[in-house]
Amino acid sequence: MASRPSAIHIVQDVVGCKWMLDIIEGVRNNVRRPGAMAKNIQGVSTKVLNERLIKLVAFGILQKQVYPEIPPRVEYEVTKLGSQFFPILDLINKLQDELDHGKFSMN
Repeated sequence: MASRPSAIHIVQDVVGCKWMLDIIEGVRNNVRRPGAMAKNIQGVSTKVLNERLIKLVAFGILQKQVYPEIPPRVEYEVTKLGSQFFPILDLINKLQDELDHGKFSMN
């Protein structure tokens, strides 16, 4: 059995990888289907989105649910581990709000 990556490796990969936090934030806000994610995250390609979803599931941050329907329906949800990223997202959202309201100068 392969060992689980360290917490630092997971955080570095998630935070340092474009689109990962956008995906987690989307699922957190009930954007759970890949098609909706692709529409919600401006600029992400389907290929890259699928690669990121696979990685997030492999890390245990998201859980994939496949429904036995025709056509197949796939949805993602944030796991308990994934919810540990919420404070990071909250801080980023707070920082963005402060930047939007001119709290910091760009000098």
